[in-house]
Amino acid sequence: MSSLPLAPAKSLTAQNLTGTIRVPGDKSISHRSLMFGTLALGETRVSGLLTGEDVMATAEAMRRLGASIEKDGEDFVINGVGVGGLREPSLPLDMGNSGTSTRLILGMLATHDLTAVVFGDASLNKRPMARVTVPLIQFGATFMTRSGDRLPLAVKGTGNAMPVEYVSPLASAQVKSAVLLAGLNAPGNTTLTERTPTRDHTERMLRGFGAEVTTAETSDGLAITLSGQPELRATPVVVPGDPSSAAFLAVAGAIVPGSALLIENVMQNEHRTGVFQSLLDMGADLSLQNTREVAGETVADVAVTASTLKGCLIPAERAPSQIDEYPILSVAAAVAEGTTRMEGLEELRVKESDRLQGIIDMLTAAGVTTRSGDDWLEIDGMGGSVPGGGEVFTELDHRRAMSTLVLGMVSDKGMAVDDKNCILTSFPTFVSLFNDLGARVE
Repeated sequence: MSSLPLAPAKSLTAQNLTGTIRVPGDKSISHRSLMFGTLALGETRVSGLLTGEDVMATAEAMRRLGASIEKDGEDFVINGVGVGGLREPSLPLDMGNSGTSTRLILGMLATHDLTAVVFGDASLNKRPMARVTVPLIQFGATFMTRSGDRLPLAVKGTGNAMPVEYVSPLASAQVKSAVLLAGLNAPGNTTLTERTPTRDHTERMLRGFGAEVTTAETSDGLAITLSGQPELRATPVVVPGDPSSAAFLAVAGAIVPGSALLIENVMQNEHRTGVFQSLLDMGADLSLQNTREVAGETVADVAVTASTLKGCLIPAERAPSQIDEYPILSVAAAVAEGTTRMEGLEELRVKESDRLQGIIDMLTAAGVTTRSGDDWLEIDGMGGSVPGGGEVFTELDHRRAMSTLVLGMVSDKGMAVDDKNCILTSFPTFVSLFNDLGARVE
């Protein structure tokens, strides 16, 4: 992973961002394509894979577990080992900054007869893992963690897994995916029930690779059942554009005066697109064009034009579909007319950092007034540009860094971050892309 020296950056007032662009491949799909390609037999070719540091860490971890992963032109080719075929890694697995791939890989490891050590960067090592280790222990795996159930940790997978029925207390696609990945190498049916539906990339991709996954409504919620020990078949994967990355451009297009952007090939999975609905609720001039199906996922081109935004209530039930987008939504709220209230934000407390506090610190540094509780945030919009002039400490949070730089585009004095290198984890071309559109990020 990157050990680059700090790279401060500053974003200055901008206008007239115009152009047609594509964002990097979706990070969630990229992680999963590498993992399922590893657990499949045969050759899986992946087009459009995100090449940020997080995904490359997943690729290296899969190599250490026995897969062959090579770059072929713009594609990546994976020769997998099959379900049950993971080998014990000779070195610890460095997951960098990625909580998603860490929690998913723990599911893979839990039901293979091996021992592995998993760690991450300083930010990831602070994040709690009990949400996945608790259900994975039910399969028969054991974990040795740092205090607070944090990384680094050692996992001893079981060679005699038992199928599990688990009702998740959290609305978490990571928990669901970890349980389903563990269930792949357990006999019989593994069922996870979620009270609030979460992003379903894992279920969709498992079906695409040949697994039997069914869903049913129950009194406890939506039950997702996987038939264990399938033979996953290698299959080509086309990775659509990441809606979380597209959100930065969509917000910039909506708030920077004179802007008009067309963001092509953006995934429109209903569990990932809350940010676009929230922008529409705020009055953004935003529309979807050329909606189509690509590799089992709906994609569309997002057209957005600068407009006057209004503060509104962003309800708690939308949180699972936009949990990563609250930092950039807060930027839209900062320049809107009136107050925006966001509810259901408790999950932000356990992201790369306390992301809710990070949002508050970012807005305060820009001269914006906020009020907050454990799971809510109110932002008093300025009805136009914000004073700006502050510096934000990113604490390795790539979304805080990118949101601050977008905020600088509508700040009288610009906005600075202490380090832009963390952006490499998810959106390596962020600065150059925005500058090509007419921004001034120095």
